[in-house]
Amino acid sequence: MNKIVNFFKRYPELAATLVVGITAVPMALAGVEWVQWYVSGFALILAAILAWDMVKQIMGGAWGIDLLAITAIVSTVLVGEYWAALIVCLMLSGGESLEDYAAERARSQLTGLLEGAPTIAHVLDENDVPRDADIDEVEVGERILVRPGEVIPVDGVLESEVAYTEESSLTGEPLPVEHKKGEEVLSGGVNGSEAIVMKATARAADSAYQQIIELVREAQDSKAPVVRLADKVAVPFTIISFIIAGVAFWISGDPVRIAQVLVVATPCPLLLAAPVAFLGGMNRAAKEGIIVKDSGTLERLSKIKTVAMDKTGTLTYGHPELVKILVGEGVDGRDVLAKAAAVESHSAHPLAAAVVSAAKEFDVSIPSASDVSETSGVGVSGKVDGKLVEVGSGRVLDEDGVAPEPEPGQILIHVRIDKKWVGAFAMEDSLRVDAAITVESFKDFGVEHVIMITGDAKGTAESVANAVGINEVYPSLMPKQKVEVIEKAVHPVAAIGDGVNDAPVLTTADVGIAMGARGSSAASESADVVVMLDDIYRAARSVSIGQRTMKIAMQAIGIGVGLSVILMLIGATGVMPAVVGAFMQEVVDLACILWALLAARPGRGEVSIDDVLAENPAKKERAQRDSLDALVQRA
Repeated sequence: MNKIVNFFKRYPELAATLVVGITAVPMALAGVEWVQWYVSGFALILAAILAWDMVKQIMGGAWGIDLLAITAIVSTVLVGEYWAALIVCLMLSGGESLEDYAAERARSQLTGLLEGAPTIAHVLDENDVPRDADIDEVEVGERILVRPGEVIPVDGVLESEVAYTEESSLTGEPLPVEHKKGEEVLSGGVNGSEAIVMKATARAADSAYQQIIELVREAQDSKAPVVRLADKVAVPFTIISFIIAGVAFWISGDPVRIAQVLVVATPCPLLLAAPVAFLGGMNRAAKEGIIVKDSGTLERLSKIKTVAMDKTGTLTYGHPELVKILVGEGVDGRDVLAKAAAVESHSAHPLAAAVVSAAKEFDVSIPSASDVSETSGVGVSGKVDGKLVEVGSGRVLDEDGVAPEPEPGQILIHVRIDKKWVGAFAMEDSLRVDAAITVESFKDFGVEHVIMITGDAKGTAESVANAVGINEVYPSLMPKQKVEVIEKAVHPVAAIGDGVNDAPVLTTADVGIAMGARGSSAASESADVVVMLDDIYRAARSVSIGQRTMKIAMQAIGIGVGLSVILMLIGATGVMPAVVGAFMQEVVDLACILWALLAARPGRGEVSIDDVLAENPAKKERAQRDSLDALVQRA
């Protein structure tokens, strides 16, 4: 019962039309004489409501489909075709409700972003005793304790000797960032495995994380409303209809000719063709793991001129991965990995987890370790098979300077056994196997500019861009700077990202595409399109689905308008009675709907996603190198 009540409240016009139709049918079958007055009266009341709304729209400078709908309802009632009038009412309220429902799903509530924001800070008193306080109460200069794994509540300066923070939510950098005493740490970063003390340099409202939230809110408020596709076609179609009706009356002098023309000029093709096509396109996208939140997004996708892509978690996988093992002369890379994983398994550091994960991936047997200890800023050490094994990212483990410098985008984890450097693990955020083909596909689908916007350093960003075929790179950007790049780009712009730092960009762009399989809920909720499976190629496929959907929608509308114009010309001659015209109009509606349903199917000759990825050369190359021996190199 509650669902029915909510339905009436949400769509009162559609609900009322359904009630009238459901009650009128048995009345007509029972031969009730006043059923015509019942249906006609309701239709005229709805027409009056539409007329009032239309006046308000015209005063606001907007013209749409309502004028033709009102005329169609009134004309069908005047010629006694009250069932046709009711159908027009149903199509009008039903079509608008479909689009309204889709639009409401697109309204981002920022729940994930707000839930991820810190609300409590541990403020230290003069005796270094922490007390919990609301972050809005934290004043500049107060000292704050941040426990392991907690989100840094406000911007500040580090007072502890060293801190490792995960700052992908701010800059997109997937690898932990090392901060030393006196350096700035930003709110929104996640503290590492040890507690730290910092001094606040900004209030919560002025800190980096809250500024990201505010950027998203501002971008949402500034987005212009989408003009319905039907409204764009309605004005010229209405003018043509009135001209044909007027000419028919002027030549014949018979006012019935006006009704005979307008009864086949009902806007049902316009009301149904686009929503049915859009819903078909959204359904097809969903089957391919792409959630499109509203019909307006499909229209904007079809016109994209610029695609702005984040690097971390978008073009790359978004987590550190072993790509190379550098070892000294006569050292066994498998043995080094096994011993390192043995001590790293006792650490909660993300890079330690990456080492252990690599050992498991390559079926390396991990021995047990004893006397394990972890030193902040240095690494982990312990006894493995009677030998002292030390693992860390600091150069302190390479006192003799044997190890080479890391390549752009890489970080080295050094290993020392019995005080002798034996090797290092090169970790980097690996490129997605389908990144290059995605960029190529965007260009094939008519996108003129593919750019990269990232918080990563220039060298790292350019190396990834060169590998995937992107020529325009904007590195070292904070979220606000990314928004500025989007605003200056050639529109319409689609932006692709996966982290909290991408939320403002996804909201600002004409179409925001979030990598939802591994990305943050903030990005998904701020986006118009969410890729639910962990491959970036589906982002490019969303553009082609938008293009096909718009093509089908316009074809369906063209079929409806073309057939209606032909029927209007026939009706203008007076040879087709209004009742026949009403029937023929339903045939037109059926033709439009059937054609619009084609949007739910792939186009002729379209290659499936699985086939595209199967033929991707990058995936084959990755499969060939995925062996431990292939990763080992002599330093």
